Amino acid sequence: MIRINCDLCGKNEDNLARALIEGVELDVCAACSKFGKIIQPIKRPNPKEQHQKIMQRAEPKEEKTELLIENYADLIKKRRETMGLSQKDFAFRISEKESLVHHMETDHFTPSIPMARKLEKILGVKLVEEYEEKHETSGKNKKEDGFTLGDFIKIKR
Repeated sequence: MIRINCDLCGKNEDNLARALIEGVELDVCAACSKFGKIIQPIKRPNPKEQHQKIMQRAEPKEEKTELLIENYADLIKKRRETMGLSQKDFAFRISEKESLVHHMETDHFTPSIPMARKLEKILGVKLVEEYEEKHETSGKNKKEDGFTLGDFIKIKR
């Protein structure tokens, strides 16, 4: 059984109750519960149940990340030239400075994802790629996956 301290006196107790004392909800022991009104007894899950709940929630998480393509600078320049726009005209069209366009095309400035999306619309090209990463958590022993740094340290001792 999990032992928890009383919020009022600090006594270590197995069984606590939620009580309303002076307008505040506290987890209190039987002795301190007389100072307020008991709302409900607190049922603490046993460690085995708690572990099972945690393991059920540990599902693989998918994370989507947006990244610029590698050759974005060349693609922006080629597409701008294909459209017959000078750097000055293109900068006016995207509401940015001409120097920014120059820096993007020479790969000295990496546009943010929102700016890259704006460029995609104007140029009609794909500059942003979406990557999915799956993070798996498992309660299994991962010894069959090979050595970890911790395993190496244990062997070396």
